[in-house]
Amino acid sequence: MIPFNFDYFKPDSTEEAIKTYTSEWKLGKKVVYFTGGTEVITFSRGGKMTADAVIDLKGIPDCTVLEMVGEKLIIGAAITLNQLIESDVFPLLSETARRIADHTSRNKITIGGNLMSKLNYKECILPLLVAEAVVVIVGPKGMEELPAEKLASGILEEGTFLTQIKVPVSNLNLPYTSLKRTRTTKVGYPIVSLAALIKEDRIRVAFSGLDEYPFRSAVVEATLNDRTLSDEQRISKAIAKLPTSISDDFLASKGFRKFTLGILLTEMNTVLEGQP
Repeated sequence: MIPFNFDYFKPDSTEEAIKTYTSEWKLGKKVVYFTGGTEVITFSRGGKMTADAVIDLKGIPDCTVLEMVGEKLIIGAAITLNQLIESDVFPLLSETARRIADHTSRNKITIGGNLMSKLNYKECILPLLVAEAVVVIVGPKGMEELPAEKLASGILEEGTFLTQIKVPVSNLNLPYTSLKRTRTTKVGYPIVSLAALIKEDRIRVAFSGLDEYPFRSAVVEATLNDRTLSDEQRISKAIAKLPTSISDDFLASKGFRKFTLGILLTEMNTVLEGQP
């Protein structure tokens, strides 16, 4: 049970969602958007979240599409992780999503919920970063398309919400790998996770678990693609050039994360070098 009362709304258009948000906000209410609801329930039960009004985005057609339109794959924010996995239209995203939670939970968890999570990991963003996806944001000021990395920190203007993700078709079926290490099981929070692909004979890679937010680094990629160095040298130098300080928390120490990252980068090289 959620330990507080709230008003529930399920609009059937983005315009109605914004109108509802605005009217409830003007009444001084705390308003929350959601596409799946698993995190809203979990955080509310744990006393880490409250709301006076909840706006369910699953009734908005723009949020429920999963289709090719021209040269883009369009993924609605309300598409569940299992829908992504079963469709396999973007194999790297499917493989990454498969390691998030268990099968039953993935029937409820949506890609929009993962990308807008209050948790820092947001692992579904990793394939989007390396595939140069854009996200569609709607708010009181209208609709806007932004690079996917703008969601890495989860910071959006008040009253705005995610409706869609657009991925270039040319980046969907490139050689790839998705790797993850957790403290206990395969589907736990990541000590380190990465998603990588090869385009034009160059590795692109994004990381989660190393820092407060997921990231992709041009400096790290340049080092990993330096063919004048051995694999061991590339990995060592890439880790040294990380654009952030490695986290040290209840999941793993900084030293263990660094060690684990080295193992995953070695595995990444092995997997990608063996693909056509």
